[in-house]
Amino acid sequence: MGRGWSVIYLDNSATSWPKPPQVKEAMNKFMEEIGANPGRSGHVLSIEAARIVYEAREALSILFHVKDSSRIIFTLNATESINLALKGLLKPKDHIITSSMEHNSVMRPLRELEKRGIELSIIPCSKEGMLDPQEVEKKVQSNTRMVALNHASNVTGTLLPLKEVALITKRHDLLLLLDAAQTAGAYPIDLEKDGIDLLAFTGHKSLYGPQGTGGLAIGERINEREMIPLKEGGTGSRSEFEEQPDFLPDRFESGTPNGVGIAGFLAGVQFIMEKGVEQIRQNESTLTEKLMKGLKGIPQVTCYGPENQEDRIAILSFNLEDLSPSKVASRLEKEFGILCRPGLHCAPAAHRTIGTFPQGTVRFGISVFNTEAHVETAIKAVSSISKTNR
Repeated sequence: MGRGWSVIYLDNSATSWPKPPQVKEAMNKFMEEIGANPGRSGHVLSIEAARIVYEAREALSILFHVKDSSRIIFTLNATESINLALKGLLKPKDHIITSSMEHNSVMRPLRELEKRGIELSIIPCSKEGMLDPQEVEKKVQSNTRMVALNHASNVTGTLLPLKEVALITKRHDLLLLLDAAQTAGAYPIDLEKDGIDLLAFTGHKSLYGPQGTGGLAIGERINEREMIPLKEGGTGSRSEFEEQPDFLPDRFESGTPNGVGIAGFLAGVQFIMEKGVEQIRQNESTLTEKLMKGLKGIPQVTCYGPENQEDRIAILSFNLEDLSPSKVASRLEKEFGILCRPGLHCAPAAHRTIGTFPQGTVRFGISVFNTEAHVETAIKAVSSISKTNR
């Protein structure tokens, strides 16, 4: 990087880095040996490109326990997936419930839909970012159509009570949209057992794929013909018709797909499956617990989110007394080579909930490639900054 020292990357909540070597290798192979448009031609390279897209869809369906892989829709990211789910299914006068810990990827489309006649209820969470499922049930109305929640907060790492909320949505015949941007690949997800109707995920975080990849898993309770696409166009199928195909996945996958990105995405998912999500979860929890204990031992530091590792994923936000988050992050980089993210993390509602708006927090995000040495260095660095700030 031209800095003369190596970096410790703790910004994995924004995007994971480094990627597994096989991700780069798969993308290089696609560009050098395939490069064709999947599903648009009948020649050998187009067929090979289509095979890679198919294998990626199959791998994701295994990872998330989706019975029919055609119900995995490829998108650019979790944001596009969430927009497809919300705008494709909600109609004026429908009511939707969400939490005060949501990312703007949920909040902004919901605020736009409010202008179009959608009714919105936001359930306040605790200072630790935790949601009381009973408060969700209290908000259910006769016109409630959906509950939309993040699986885990990108600010505090707090896991929301998925299974308890899923029981509520099932009891009241509501749809459950889960934003799994922070958990897909880092926490076990089972579409059927967890009661998820719509699973939005991104490829570039804990699935270790490249940016510009993601998807939406559509549960079997949803009739895809009643779900409006975000866009229409060429699909490589039913080309004799000017109307959009009504079958999956083509109904929601118009335009040339990101073939090279999906090749890398497939390699990232295969990496996750070889490691095992449960093992990844255990290792990341161990490092997060060590990091939290170390930071809590520094008098000037305030940590946010639940203390119990079972209630959180490998994200830790903190503040250092009398120093802005941006100042702390800048010093961590310049003096110690530690890369992290300060500010509001595109989640102002979450920061209002935990009492850190408008300054935000400093956020560390741990991945499978972080080590105990990285954590120890981060703790020493924050401690050093705190001492020079007295």
